[in-house]
Order: sequence, then structure tokens, then C-alpha cells
Amino acid sequence: MRGEGVDATLASLAKFGFTKVELAGLYGRTAGAMRSTLDSLGITPSSSHDGISATPAALETKIANAVTLGQTHINVPYLVSSSADDWRRWADQMNAEAAVARESGLKYGYHNHAHEFTTDLGGGLTPWDIFTSRLDPKLVHLEVDLYWAVTAGVGVGAVDPIKFAIDTILQAPQEVLQYHVKDRAEAGDFADLGTGTIDFAPIFQAHTPKEFIVENDQPDVSPLQTAEVGYNYLRTLRF
Repeated sequence: MRGEGVDATLASLAKFGFTKVELAGLYGRTAGAMRSTLDSLGITPSSSHDGISATPAALETKIANAVTLGQTHINVPYLVSSSADDWRRWADQMNAEAAVARESGLKYGYHNHAHEFTTDLGGGLTPWDIFTSRLDPKLVHLEVDLYWAVTAGVGVGAVDPIKFAIDTILQAPQEVLQYHVKDRAEAGDFADLGTGTIDFAPIFQAHTPKEFIVENDQPDVSPLQTAEVGYNYLRTLRF
């Protein structure tokens, strides 16, 4: 999606009522150009998904772009390995990157999937065990994806997957500043908010984050419908 497609999508989000978005790339634009487009629509890109930086120069660029865009958060979206040493190394690098990001006023976080809870690295040790014990709570926050947290609960055989997600949030030493709010169909597929099986109210009651981010990895109809349905669901949900 580039050019007019980006403009039309962002304009639709503004029409639905969104005032913030989380970016995952710049769609061929510079950070300055994207900032101008978003400013014209009254939208702030408060967060982004950016992988661990391969070089110090890449980290510098990532942070500079985030500052130009007016972001407050940067989140690592995905890491996967069956090696405990990889997870330890990644945690240490994230701590180092987060310290640099903080100098520019940016909060640095990690976004989970289900495999962090279900991967046995040996002796029952999981990636989530390593991250929650090794990521510095003073530097790194969590962006908890509720669909994946509930799915992880199902995967580990939790009696109550919703409670598993809540316990995951409350027991983490790191602060949970953001939620990816994504519903789960009966068969385990993705679903638009309010059409699936996840009861979000108890989760929100247990912990209210700074930001709620609407998401659906594979919308049944269209991403824009997912966005509109999600916005209206969160706007009217009481907890």
C-alpha cells in the first residue's frame, strides 16, 4: 500500500474517530513526509513496530524517525528461537537499545505472541521466563497482545485462558503500557472485536494500560471494517 492508498486509509481512520495509530513501516515515505500526512488528519503515531537494530547506525535511524514522527513508544514486534542463549542475548540488546531510546524521550517495549509461553527451551524454561527476568523494568515495557496471551493460555492447557492472560499481565515485573486488543473466534482464528470469545472487560478491570490498539492479523472482510468495528467496540465497552 503506497501513495493514495495510504492517504485514503489514514483518512478513513480519522473519520472513524482514531486520533492515534501504531505504525509498522513508512510505506515508502520519509518520516517527515509521513508526519505531515498524519498531522493533516489530526492523527498522532504514538507507537511503532520496529525490530531489533542490526547496527548502531540502524538504531540511530530508528530513533531519529520516531522522534520526527512524534512517537512516544517503540516496540520490538517479533522474535523467535528455540535457543535460550538467543533470548538472553536479545534481552540484553533490548536493554541497551532502550537506554539509548530513553535519552530521546522514547519508551521501548516488546510485543508478545504465543510461542514465548509455549516454547520449552529446556527444563521447562520459556522465552517469557527469560524476558521477564532479564529485561530491565526501568527501561523496557510490555505491549501485551491479548489474543496471543489468551491463545498461549490455551496452548499450555490453562483451565481459564482469560485468567492466564490476566496473570501474565499482573505478574510481569515490566510495566504493561499497551494492549493489542484482538478477539479470538471459537475455533481459534482471529476475529473483530466483540465478535469472538474473549471477554475483555475483566482484563481491562485487572489492569488498564496507557493505550489500547485495535488489531486483526487476518480480517474476514477488510482492515478498514476491522478498524471501524474495533473503534466502536472499545468506545462503548464499560468495565
